[in-house]
Amino acid sequence: MTYRLHLQPYQRRFRQPLQTHHGQWSVREGLLVGLQQGDAIGWGEIAPLPWFGTETVEEAIAFCDQLSPVLTEQAILEIPDALPACQFGFGSAWESLTQPSAPAAIVAKDLSGLLPAGDAARSTWQILWQNGHRTFKWKIGVADLDHELQIFQGLAQELPPEAHLRLDANGGLTLTQAQRWLECCDRLSRITLEYLEQPLPPEQIEIMQQLGCQFKTPIALDESVATLPQLIHCHAQGWQGIMVVKPAIAGYPQALRDFLQNHAVNVAFSSVFETEVGRNAAIKLAQDCSTSRAMGFGTEHWFLKEYPVETAHVLAAPIS
Repeated sequence: MTYRLHLQPYQRRFRQPLQTHHGQWSVREGLLVGLQQGDAIGWGEIAPLPWFGTETVEEAIAFCDQLSPVLTEQAILEIPDALPACQFGFGSAWESLTQPSAPAAIVAKDLSGLLPAGDAARSTWQILWQNGHRTFKWKIGVADLDHELQIFQGLAQELPPEAHLRLDANGGLTLTQAQRWLECCDRLSRITLEYLEQPLPPEQIEIMQQLGCQFKTPIALDESVATLPQLIHCHAQGWQGIMVVKPAIAGYPQALRDFLQNHAVNVAFSSVFETEVGRNAAIKLAQDCSTSRAMGFGTEHWFLKEYPVETAHVLAAPIS
């Protein structure tokens, strides 16, 4: 079986830079990849996240540029593991072509809304609440620890009692800082604190396992399980806590789906700020795995509604 290859780079500018422990992020770059057979075409998305250990956008483009304009199915299945975002992009394009189906309808309540770092979180949550979100994620490890703890305590008092909150440190805390956060989190009772995500650097899994035993607030891994091989390794090593899975950088969607459907993994699905193409593929995969936890795809408010001109025509009319 052969497929004609279509590639379309894109850029989407954030309304305001996203601030995390990894630094500021102002523009999401990636590629849309199309596989065409006859008049039918399936689209996927390559949305790298190099600070999570994936390829860069430049490496993804270089890989795609050396491909033949007509691809075999075998060539798609031989993309190296060092290119997990490319694996997802081509794998989801193949699924879109050969097994076309849309994700089931979702509402804001099904999605965790991402708050901005710092004080802005205390004004933004109200807008997201009015739009239907009931679960929120807040980035920490960005500013002074005492100041962030003060914001957190204010946020916990302001959120309605039925709200759920997730804290994401992106591996940016020291052990002492993580312990202070967990002590503060353990005292929280007014709202539900779902978990503290990736408090320590990715390689410090054993220490995070110990923290999970010392405190009642759950610990979630994120950067530590960015790709499917990493997720499989942590599962095999006995990690019993939550694993945050970003399908768009995990590798082939077929392989990720098979693993999650055949193993007892406590999973939370999350976005890498992909476009509608990658987002729909990731949400469909999450729904196939029957997760009941709010999915971390409440990110669209971070972008202008309009796609860039060079992307819009591909999304609207993908067959050239």
